[in-house]
Amino acid sequence: MPDAIEPQAVAGLLKAFSHPTRLAILQELIVGPKCVTDMEELLPARQANISQHLAVLRHAKLVDYAQDGALRCYYLCRPHLVRDMLALVGRNEPVVKRTAEQIRADKERLEEALRKKPQAKPKKRAEDGKVPV
Repeated sequence: MPDAIEPQAVAGLLKAFSHPTRLAILQELIVGPKCVTDMEELLPARQANISQHLAVLRHAKLVDYAQDGALRCYYLCRPHLVRDMLALVGRNEPVVKRTAEQIRADKERLEEALRKKPQAKPKKRAEDGKVPV
């Protein structure tokens, strides 16, 4: 079973992905590092707007930059996450429609499985009152 997620942190990360300009920036940075002026030539946005979006992506720890004289060259600092996320949302999954009867049947199967599942025994307390690990 996957580890539990921290909803607030994950929501902030997903929010960073949730703008067309930021997605376009991330797609450009997958190819390789770019300066804001490079991105301005590639994207339908002005330099100030691109810089604002880069700040959001930096705050989410998706991109960072290296200073090259007066220029800041941006790069992906979590490239696997960005590639995986863009691949995931680009899969074009079909929309699944369910009837009320199908949903009811699924709920009944789940309830039955939960009834059959054995109850976990509570852990015994040690003599000193601490729970053994």
